[in-house]
Amino acid sequence: MNRTTLLLLIGLTLACGQRKAEAPSAVSPANEVWLSPAQAQNANLELATVAVQPVGGLVQTTGRLTFDDRRVTHVFSPVGGRVTRLLADLGQRVRAGQPLALIDSPDLGSALSDARKAEAAYAVAEREHQRQKELFEAHAGAQRDLEAAEAAWKSALAERDRARQRAAFLHAPDAKGVSQGFELRAPIAGEVIARTANPGADVAGQYGGGTTSELFTLGDLDSLWLMADLYDLDLFRVKVGSVAEVTIPGCPESPVKTKVDWISGVLDPATRTAKLRCVIPNRSHLLRPEMFAKVTLQVPQQKALAIPRTALVRLGGQTFAFVVRPPSANGTVRFERRPVQADEQVPGDLVPVKEGLKAGEQVVMKGALSLAGVS
Repeated sequence: MNRTTLLLLIGLTLACGQRKAEAPSAVSPANEVWLSPAQAQNANLELATVAVQPVGGLVQTTGRLTFDDRRVTHVFSPVGGRVTRLLADLGQRVRAGQPLALIDSPDLGSALSDARKAEAAYAVAEREHQRQKELFEAHAGAQRDLEAAEAAWKSALAERDRARQRAAFLHAPDAKGVSQGFELRAPIAGEVIARTANPGADVAGQYGGGTTSELFTLGDLDSLWLMADLYDLDLFRVKVGSVAEVTIPGCPESPVKTKVDWISGVLDPATRTAKLRCVIPNRSHLLRPEMFAKVTLQVPQQKALAIPRTALVRLGGQTFAFVVRPPSANGTVRFERRPVQADEQVPGDLVPVKEGLKAGEQVVMKGALSLAGVS
């Protein structure tokens, strides 16, 4: 960007011998501001040339931190009963399969009892099937009796396998007797984020048909997700793999550099935005889910007629810039107050100009507000 100072303009005016007065000798038009060379020098104005330049390159949005869905789980009790003992505290790190609580559950006792009964029934049916088979082979028994014994044996086998699997699913202890002590175990490794279970509390079984409640929430905070909103106008510029800078207010490790790893394929009809996701490393566990964040995404730049953002002045609902005009014969420095249309939604120091300026013109980029006070 070609920048110069108004002092150079003043110097050229003096070199041509056009300095004849310390203040403008005529009244300026309504759309112009006139300054004497001395006034312009004291204003410390800085100019910029309107030119076609690379603009944009950034997309800014906001988002919030959430659990990584692959690293969080909500633990319910599959059996009904009463909590007798807690084995994991809030904030405790647990491994997969580690017991979280003990529950005195009649459902577990019933499952173990069914397993024992099924084992006994299978043993009886197997012996009867073998006996009928031997009788039939010795031509001492009817085929009908053999077929009935075989059907009963297969039915008992299926019931035994079902009862075994149900007992195994409930982590039933391998013991000869029937126990009602159920161990609620952690399905994944992680940290105990929340706990609603308390000793003496009655819980409903998840598969018992009743209304059950969450007893533990386990999550791995080593990595979090950032979920942000991406407006439809920016969807064509942001891609999976785009570099993102995430700023979390108050976090000493902020900003965090990461990349976009997923963009939703549908828009929210209410907000006209698509969800964007980034993975945020959190080894120090300083970050927490539901924290808000500012996201700056790097996208390819586009060339456009542009001026510095500081050259824009907003006053009375109008946006304008001060354009340098040729000095008058007596050395008066002139600035035209010209309305412009600029795309201020584009982030960065430069803004694209849609109407009001031409390439090669010079605008005031520093001190424009002081000129607005004079006009």
